[in-house]
Amino acid sequence: MRRFRHLTGQHRTASINRLLGALLAFNAGAVNAGGFLVVAMYTSHMTGFASLLADNLVLGNTALVLGAVGTLLAFTTGAAVTAILVNWARQHALRSEYALPLLLEAALLLVFGLLGATLNRQTPFAVPLTVLVLAFTMGLQNALVSKISSSQIRTTHMTGIVTDIGIELGKLFYWNRTGSPPESRVRANRIKLRLLVTLLGAFVAGGIVGAAGFKYIGFIWVVPLALLLLALCLPPLYSDLLRMRRRRNIPQGI
Repeated sequence: MRRFRHLTGQHRTASINRLLGALLAFNAGAVNAGGFLVVAMYTSHMTGFASLLADNLVLGNTALVLGAVGTLLAFTTGAAVTAILVNWARQHALRSEYALPLLLEAALLLVFGLLGATLNRQTPFAVPLTVLVLAFTMGLQNALVSKISSSQIRTTHMTGIVTDIGIELGKLFYWNRTGSPPESRVRANRIKLRLLVTLLGAFVAGGIVGAAGFKYIGFIWVVPLALLLLALCLPPLYSDLLRMRRRRNIPQGI
């Protein structure tokens, strides 16, 4: 339980980063797969939208071009907001620098879960507001994990994860010739491989839960996910609140 309390804290360890990465990969898989059942679009990775933009610029389909542009902008804006929040918290010496983006993500998912049926209105980008909200949320989360792990962990798209799994498996099964010097031997990074497999498994498991949740329960199934994220970010936020209260109660010198 102690590790869970420090998942979004200021001081990081490799094991805490791995655990947070797995939880957020599960969350991204759930939002991505569940959101597809609602808007028929995967909103956690931008490769498809970049290709959609290029294809339909050539085909002259303005609506799809606008939709791709809007989704890419929403994802990018979410990542930018994370950078703003983290750097603002650092400049103000807050312990909740990583909790603030997660708090915003939790709030957005809570709104999506409670009011998702009313967010299906069209926007100037020719896609429902739901798509933009989900893309913004995933940009927010991906940038957060990237900053926490120094770009070592990604949670909202699996292309790089699967590629790295293949690379490590190739090194794992590489045949080193007998008598070759130790420095020239090919060795897999087993710790990295376990992390990659864990992230992929968490994403797939989240996708199963997300798809089932939307199919059988509806928008409201997102609320428990939002509450989990909220619980993760509360400890450092509470710590900052206590520190601010102490500062206000310190008598000022004459």
